[in-house]
Amino acid sequence: MSPPQDPEDEQGGGDPPGDLRSVLVTSVLNLEPLDEDLFRGTHYWVPSTQRLFGGQIVGQALVAAAKSVSEDVHVHSVHCYFVRTGDPKVPVLYQVERTRTGASFSVRFVKAVQHGRPIFICQASFQKAQPSPMQHQFSMPAVPPPEELLSHEALINQCLRDPKFQKYQVGLNRIAAQEVPIEIKLVNPTAPCKLKKMEPKQMFWVRARGHIGEGDMKMHCCVAAYISDFAFLGTAILPHRWQYKVDFMVSLDHSMWFHAPFRADHWMLYECESPWAGKRDSQEPTASQHRNSHLDGSSRGLVHGRLWRQDGVLAVSCAQEGVIRVKPWDSTSKL
Repeated sequence: MSPPQDPEDEQGGGDPPGDLRSVLVTSVLNLEPLDEDLFRGTHYWVPSTQRLFGGQIVGQALVAAAKSVSEDVHVHSVHCYFVRTGDPKVPVLYQVERTRTGASFSVRFVKAVQHGRPIFICQASFQKAQPSPMQHQFSMPAVPPPEELLSHEALINQCLRDPKFQKYQVGLNRIAAQEVPIEIKLVNPTAPCKLKKMEPKQMFWVRARGHIGEGDMKMHCCVAAYISDFAFLGTAILPHRWQYKVDFMVSLDHSMWFHAPFRADHWMLYECESPWAGKRDSQEPTASQHRNSHLDGSSRGLVHGRLWRQDGVLAVSCAQEGVIRVKPWDSTSKL
């Protein structure tokens, strides 16, 4: 990784007190070098599904790729495929191939391996900083600042104290017990008991726990890669969550584009939307097939995301597609 770069601190948020280094830097994304372009990564947080968290694999793979490029280039895009389920019981080996090192752009191919087989592959592209005469961006959505919103933990504790949520106690306690290394503040939180049809859109403020500092911009991109997969694919479930219960949900691919410097330990607004979910048929379904399509229970969902700095600058764009298998919702089910 390269020496400190200035990621334009005007995005706001301020440094946390003291020098409490983020566990994302000291542990989660801190790879062990084994040989040239060969690294080993271990696991910090494993979801209740007992499959490796996709954001961890993307973040660690980007760390491995960044270690093979010069200090004067910065990641501008990464394109990934998840090819097998990750095993949380063993470390992941990351093999880097130096596909191209050019005057302006450098490309790296990374393969993540467990049990002798690839579980994940990605291409990362790096570019030397260059001025651009052509610039534009969308406008950041108008939302309350993070200081005015309750944390994810506070929302859960609020629900746990409310007698109306008694049937959700087990699920809420399970969520509260997870030691996730990022902080989240939902912009429009909805209570578990409200059977409200929602658009496939959500927004939340997010940042890494602990202190990363100005540091290397590549590390902030790696942390953002970790953050970007959190609750992302779930956006495709929102319009259907009271009609179907998720039986299985896994990412197929994940892409990111980095536009402007940012700090991943400062609050950023994550704007997520799902423009489509379904299954592509080889021909138009008959009326009967359409009526019974829910019996299949398997769909692909597409999600788009944007990470905004608090000062309104668009820092990162991302997209992901995943497989979602559902079953009809049972009103007696718990979270």
